[in-house]
Amino acid sequence: MNLEVKIPNVAESITEVTLSKWLVKSGDYVKMDQAICEIETEKAGQELYAEKPGSITLIANEGDDIKVGALIANIDTDAKAPVDATPVAEKSLDVKAPVQEVAAASQTLKTEKSYATGTAGPATTKLMTENNIDASKVNGSGPKGRITKGDVLQAIANGTAANGYIAAQATSAASFSREQRTEKMSRLRKTISERLVFAKNSTAMLTTFNEVDCSAMMALRAKYGDKFKEKHGIGLGFMSFFTKACALALMKFPAVNGCIEDEALVYHDYADISIAVSTPKGLVVPVIRNAESLTMAGIEKAVKELAIKGRDGKLSMDDMTGGTFTITNGGVFGSLMSTPIINPPQSAILGMHKFEDRAVVINGKIEIRSMMYVALSYDHRIIDGKESVSFLVYVKDLLENPHKLLLGEDPVELLLQL
Repeated sequence: MNLEVKIPNVAESITEVTLSKWLVKSGDYVKMDQAICEIETEKAGQELYAEKPGSITLIANEGDDIKVGALIANIDTDAKAPVDATPVAEKSLDVKAPVQEVAAASQTLKTEKSYATGTAGPATTKLMTENNIDASKVNGSGPKGRITKGDVLQAIANGTAANGYIAAQATSAASFSREQRTEKMSRLRKTISERLVFAKNSTAMLTTFNEVDCSAMMALRAKYGDKFKEKHGIGLGFMSFFTKACALALMKFPAVNGCIEDEALVYHDYADISIAVSTPKGLVVPVIRNAESLTMAGIEKAVKELAIKGRDGKLSMDDMTGGTFTITNGGVFGSLMSTPIINPPQSAILGMHKFEDRAVVINGKIEIRSMMYVALSYDHRIIDGKESVSFLVYVKDLLENPHKLLLGEDPVELLLQL
């Protein structure tokens, strides 16, 4: 029986995908639920899996743009599994097999080359890039010689795979070289480009700035950080403070949490906050749902989960869909100040930047405080200047007085009804 492998309907708005990488080759025997290829959509990448076992014949090529529902491969489900597909562990249980035969089979599997030999997943590739590791000098211990994270960590510890790579880099670029190369733009990068241009051309975008004294947040983390991690099993980072502050501010200033659809204004009574995450394929913005209702620990766990998914290339369409407001942190890359671009159809985005010790005047005295510039870019069609500035000032107040994050106001003033 011939089983057709077609591009599935990954999301309602997506009609075409890019076949970024085959994980098998024509003639390979694939198992049920084995990953056979990676596809890239406008928002994220994902793997396709074999629905039944059999011998696969590839039809589409890597880099092809393919319509949803189009045929990319065939699987002959009547094909018999190759005899050498039996794991060595199973062979070793056969008491009739000579010891020499088992040893030879084991050595054959170790040395056998295949399409996967020397390849690595997105997270492992990122780890090799960050540590200048040459993939050709790493022995893959995964299935069919695939390089695992453990293999890279071992290479880093041994120091055997980096020196040659750095030396090769130094000698590969000739002096006064004027060579150039052309690469196909990924579907994700094309989508990012189109959305950024659309945001600039279709919104009345304006940016307002302020600065935040982060001393109180730092003191709170220093005092309760260990207890927080012991209690909740996760560290207390700064992103939870900013996310919680923005969620409370969005409830107080609904226009900042709204958007324009056709000729109507749509306001949201919830805060689905998109967090900009850097991945090997580009910047993506997965969403923390109902951030206004989450605890600090809940926000930290959500941020960590999304960051790990982004790093490993496992963000789903549901993770990426929606969002009423975005937070982006250029500070992790050393940015001191910037004007972030709105993420349509949202109407505003908050830009965080790096902490920097500066001399500031506190109660008439000059003190050294850890300060951060924050920027709010907003669509002036729906958000007035007064609302945008008031929103950012409110966020600043919550961050400089973290005890207000509990209720959105000073607990003592609420108690005294002031």
